[in-house]
Amino acid sequence: MTLFIDADACPVRTEAVTVALRHLVPVRIVSNGGIRPVDHPLVQMVYVDQGADEADKWIAAQSGAGDVVVTADIPLAARCVDAGARVLKPDGTELTAASVGNALAMRDLAADLRAADPFRQGSGRAFGPRDRAAFSQALDRILSARATSCRQGPRGI
Repeated sequence: MTLFIDADACPVRTEAVTVALRHLVPVRIVSNGGIRPVDHPLVQMVYVDQGADEADKWIAAQSGAGDVVVTADIPLAARCVDAGARVLKPDGTELTAASVGNALAMRDLAADLRAADPFRQGSGRAFGPRDRAAFSQALDRILSARATSCRQGPRGI
């Protein structure tokens, strides 16, 4: 199991690393650069080429079953869910095979509404402490469950 963080615009990088290290889960912080390095043997900084989707491509290619991905990017989330990874948004919402299609549709609808009304301001409520706490709790639950299932083995033994 590895925790992948889509780091360029991630507001919960610190929380994600803290929770992962508490569970001794390796972390890959993926960005185009400009992210302060984390000095820990379980944390690997991955710097990809400049470009809007380079970090997304790298994460999608590397993540798979058993991994956890932190991203607000819905198309990336869909690719990771399809590969078998669990995906958490920075507000703690988990995207699953059952919910990611709806999230893609809502993303497309929001883009259409913005294109239709160029004077539309704002993108919703501000990200705050409750979101950070919800994220940390959700990630802790996922990593705790994975650790328990790994210790028990494939048959719960």
